Amino acid sequence: MCLEAEERREEWNSSVKEKWNSKSIYVVGRATAALVRNLGLNPLGEDTGTADVLSRLIIEREDRNIPPLFFPCGSIKREVLPTALRENGVPLETLTVYQTAEHPDLEKNLKNYFTEQGAPASIAFFSPSGVKFCLEVVRRLSGEQLPQIKFAAIGPTTQDAMIAEGLCVSCTAEQPTAEHLAAAIAKSLH
Repeated sequence: MCLEAEERREEWNSSVKEKWNSKSIYVVGRATAALVRNLGLNPLGEDTGTADVLSRLIIEREDRNIPPLFFPCGSIKREVLPTALRENGVPLETLTVYQTAEHPDLEKNLKNYFTEQGAPASIAFFSPSGVKFCLEVVRRLSGEQLPQIKFAAIGPTTQDAMIAEGLCVSCTAEQPTAEHLAAAIAKSLH
C-alpha cells in the first residue's frame, strides 16, 4: 500500500528495491508470492504451503548470526513460525500490521444465500478466522441439514480449526490453491 503512490514507487524502483532484493524474502503461498513479485522482489518458499514447512526452509537457509528476520503479520497469527525459528536460533522480529475482523455484512450475506439457494452441498473454509467468524451462523442457518454438508479446508491449519469446532472435514486441498481445493471438493462430492 505504501508503494501505490507514484512518487513512492519511483523511489522504490530507483533505490530501495535492490536493497530489499539483496535479502531473503520468504512467503508461504502463491498469492503472497505474486504480490511480492509485483513489487519487483524475488520470493522464496512459494510452494511450502504451511508455516511449518516454511520454517524448515528458513532454518536450512539462514545463518544464525544475522540481524533478525522481519515478520509482518496479522493480529491472529499462529505461533508455528516464530516458535520453530526461535527454537532453532534464527532471530525473528514480529510486527502486527493488520487486524483480522469479521466482515460487517457476513451474517446478512449468509442469510441471503441460504434463503435464496438453501443449504449448500459443500462449504470451503480458507482460514481459521473464516471458521471462527462463519461457523456459528452456518450452523444456525443450515439446521438439520448440517450433517449433509461436505466441509472442505484449504490446508491443514484450517482443517485443524474445523476439527476443533467439531466439524467433519470431508476434504483438504493437497496444496493451498483454488485448483487443488476444487479438485478435492469434486472428489468428495462423488
